[in-house]
Amino acid sequence: MSSSDAHHSELGAFLKARRGELTPAEVGLPGSAGRRRVKGLRREEVALLASISPDYYTRLEQGRRQASEPVLDALARVLRLDDGERAYMFELSGRDAARPRRRIPQKVQPQLRRLLDDLSTTPGVVLGRRTDILAWNPLAAALFTDFARIPEARRNFVRLVFREPAVRALYPDWEWVAQTSLAQLRMEAARDPDDPRLAALVGELSLQDPDFRRWWGAHRVAVQGSGTKVLHHPVVGRLTLDWSFLTCADDPDQQLITLTAEPGTASHDRLRILASWTARSADDPAADR
Repeated sequence: MSSSDAHHSELGAFLKARRGELTPAEVGLPGSAGRRRVKGLRREEVALLASISPDYYTRLEQGRRQASEPVLDALARVLRLDDGERAYMFELSGRDAARPRRRIPQKVQPQLRRLLDDLSTTPGVVLGRRTDILAWNPLAAALFTDFARIPEARRNFVRLVFREPAVRALYPDWEWVAQTSLAQLRMEAARDPDDPRLAALVGELSLQDPDFRRWWGAHRVAVQGSGTKVLHHPVVGRLTLDWSFLTCADDPDQQLITLTAEPGTASHDRLRILASWTARSADDPAADR
């Protein structure tokens, strides 16, 4: 056996050992009923979390495939490797183990925050990269969901559309909304294909949701700057709202989404009722109990 073959064989054994040490719960996967036939994560679970095909990962473990640096970075993230383990994996692969570029976490721009705070009768949400939810106003929380109760690392619009029952129930045409949001997420993937958090999001949703997995595989893309949403709100009923984007000049990856209703319509009146109810609840926390 050549030294290259030996390294590939050792890499496969190393990957297998590391996935055997992780449980589904540790990587954010739902538990499965009954006893699992393998210790730790399955091969297909690692592959999906790393956004690669199960066949590709299987051949890596079998020593029949050489991994690219982006794939190795993804596997290091999925398998929770420390710096030493990551360097060892790259050494076995004959790759440069230079640390990947660290992305600075996004924070809402102050001017967008101030504008959001001034919107008392208009729902507004600031989205960042990969549709992460960076900020919102009280009326947006009343319209969609209480974003504050969701851990910051999981505040993502696409994740909410697919995995949050209360948000899913808002949309009579949920399937169209879900496919459109997923197509926009794929555009994000094209802009930054090496984003590890986006890869983690796609892997997580691919494992948890068969609709996401099927539609992501269709490779549809979309770019929209405005449109109309129809929602069935549990308090005020049916709302037809026009939405539009305002892109931040200082950070083009941040966009303020506002939703408005045409004056004189039932939706306009109902949105004002929701705004009044939200303001009253803020002034008197006992009002909505």
